[in-house]
Amino acid sequence: MQEIRGYDAVTHIANSPEFIKGVVNLRGIIVPIVDLRIKFKLGNIEYNEFTVVIILNLGGRVMGIVVDGVSDVIALDASQIRPVPDLVSSIDTRFLVGLGAVENRMLILVDIERLMTSQEMALMDTVTE
Repeated sequence: MQEIRGYDAVTHIANSPEFIKGVVNLRGIIVPIVDLRIKFKLGNIEYNEFTVVIILNLGGRVMGIVVDGVSDVIALDASQIRPVPDLVSSIDTRFLVGLGAVENRMLILVDIERLMTSQEMALMDTVTE
């Protein structure tokens, strides 16, 4: 993660997928803004004063992800991460790292780099290691 910013107006790009809201100029860098709620059809999309953009640097490419809000940024120890349980085969878990256990909360941990390089997103070239 590079930074967290308030959601600002974006410049729309013709013929781009619906989940790419557009681009913003971030200190001279053109940054695509992605809304995963639209991509994964997660219902009614509302932007309000809590909506923020998390700016990420993935594989040398800067992009923004729209989120409903950020309440905290935490670091997890390996002991706080549980494996992804075997779920029904119709649920795609390949982008999940695990489940984070913090006090009485469970957090779903997503490998955002793997998601962004996936065929489903096609936003980045595959990162070679």
